[in-house]
Amino acid sequence: MDAMTKACRGSRDINLKIEWGYIPYNALHLLALKTASVFIVITAFSFGVMGQLDFTSVILVVLLSFHIFGSLEPISDCAHVLAVIDDALDHLDALTGESFIDADGKDIPLSRYDIELEHVDFSYGEGEERRQVLKDVTVTIPENTVTAVVGPSGSGKSTICNLIARFYDVDSGSVRVGGHDVREFTCDSLLSNISMVFQNVYLFHDTVRNNICFGKPDATEAEMVEAAKKACCHDFIMALPEGYDTVIGEGGGSLSGGEKQRISIARAILKDAPIIILDEATASVDPENEHLIQAAISELTKGKTIVTIAHRLATIEQADQILVLDEGKVADIGTHDQLISHKGIYQDIYQIQMNNADRELLRQVSEEQPTESR
Repeated sequence: MDAMTKACRGSRDINLKIEWGYIPYNALHLLALKTASVFIVITAFSFGVMGQLDFTSVILVVLLSFHIFGSLEPISDCAHVLAVIDDALDHLDALTGESFIDADGKDIPLSRYDIELEHVDFSYGEGEERRQVLKDVTVTIPENTVTAVVGPSGSGKSTICNLIARFYDVDSGSVRVGGHDVREFTCDSLLSNISMVFQNVYLFHDTVRNNICFGKPDATEAEMVEAAKKACCHDFIMALPEGYDTVIGEGGGSLSGGEKQRISIARAILKDAPIIILDEATASVDPENEHLIQAAISELTKGKTIVTIAHRLATIEQADQILVLDEGKVADIGTHDQLISHKGIYQDIYQIQMNNADRELLRQVSEEQPTESR
């Protein structure tokens, strides 16, 4: 709801800015035209009263004055539109002057898939709005292990994943994949080694087939179906009107959240990248679908280097290491047993979640007891 309110306010501010850049000048322009029309009408009637113009000429001048000046009014609107277009073209010119983030990148084959962040600092925004998100973060993620990233909201969990995929470049420090700084790669070369499954899935307005094969367009029919089966989505796809050739709506609007999530996992399974980034893939899924998605994720992550953002700590107890972030810094790192054994942010979050789970269990039991007694 807060995001919706913020988006609406942003849209309102942009439209008000556009209108205030237009209305004052347009009002002055219209005022000048109307004033000129009234002046001509008064002058024509004055000449008519003095006998210098006959009645027909007076009427003709009055009609022509309003017609001519009325035809000039659209020029004001056109001038405003041209000003907006000119501003948009200036922004486009600025974009064409920018260089691609991977302009100096190379296609680098990897022989190992460990990840290292060394003294990483990162900030969003520019100038006064600049906000530092990560501060001197150093962590090593060994190959073929599971690393969970936890911490309070806004602590920088998603930012770490975005930096690994090089959606942004660090302010200082380095992010290395397979021993190479991510700034050495082209984006295509780097992302060919990475699959990402987000909490909010986006599917294209296209067939189910093309959505699954997006990461591997040359996949065979058998490979695609096998990936769908591993992601537990083959059965519901076959129940669609045209099976894998069914066109789904923009953003996957014709599918449920769980179905969209499983298709995105099938896409990742088919791509078979050695590094998997999971952004709380089950957070927004109903309990009925969660076990299917957990099964799909288990198929996806076999023998991979896994980085998973977790909000529910019960899902990461078996992780090889857990990275705890707080206010952009590494607050702690270790296994679940190590972190739960001493006082810290992880123990606090875990205790809160366990207490919430206990209260929910008691609520369910209390709701069932009256039914049993009846």
